[in-house]
Amino acid sequence: MSLARRFGAAVTARTVTAVVRAVLEEHAPGGQQRWLRTNHRGEPVSMLEGPAVAAGLVAGAVLAAPSARAAGAVGIATAAGAAFGIVDDLAEDLDDRRKGLRGHLGALAHGRVTTGGLKVLGIGAGALLAAAIATPRTAADGSRRGLLGWGTDVALSGALIASTANLVNLLDLRPGRALKATSIAALPLSVASGPGGVAAAATIGAAAAAADQDLAETDMLGDGGANALGAALGSALVLSAPRPVRLAALAAAVGLTAASEKVSFTAVIEATPVLRDIDRWGRRPVHAPAPSA
Repeated sequence: MSLARRFGAAVTARTVTAVVRAVLEEHAPGGQQRWLRTNHRGEPVSMLEGPAVAAGLVAGAVLAAPSARAAGAVGIATAAGAAFGIVDDLAEDLDDRRKGLRGHLGALAHGRVTTGGLKVLGIGAGALLAAAIATPRTAADGSRRGLLGWGTDVALSGALIASTANLVNLLDLRPGRALKATSIAALPLSVASGPGGVAAAATIGAAAAAADQDLAETDMLGDGGANALGAALGSALVLSAPRPVRLAALAAAVGLTAASEKVSFTAVIEATPVLRDIDRWGRRPVHAPAPSA
């Protein structure tokens, strides 16, 4: 796959993200107030970054995709992450104290569908469909794969896309953190061989467009943007990484998600000098006031 195609994906994603964010500044669905939330400093921050990033991701990854299979897989996974994440952002019951994957799955087990539970189901379904599209029925030697082997690969790849989408959302607790993490993870995929390189490059491009406002703490990804980024990254892995790497990535994503139920990612990052320095790079100091308008 040509370097020009990957570069085009990154440029397209960055451009579309910036343009859509500018348009949303003037024409926010439901008005600007609907998209405002309070961040960790107690300051207002806009979630309009989320749909802008999602639009950039889909445009870059789909328009520059090397095949219809790659375009369909990344487009469906990313759109599902964005759509169901935005539903959770805008319609979440703030009085419902259920948090985390375990809380929402517990609610589903008792017959209660929260917006978080709907997000789990929707992103999971989108991830499985994307994995089915991304996983060929024909083996490398030209023979047709058995249904069991193909279905197992689809299930594992779907789980990887969904768990990566969720993990990136869990990281989106401080300015720039999720954008930095996905960009670092996407970088080797963007230069490696395989059809997932375009999706990885689009991830970097969209993250670059959103970085300034995210680090300035005027914008945030929200579930819509974070889930979209994670789904695009997971799709890139599914399309390009060999099975052992996909299994290792799935184990890491599931393990970190399980750990998040007991351990604060922020506390671990603050206690680890290298991670702390990366996390704080480009951000306002902890006690610095917001710049005046």
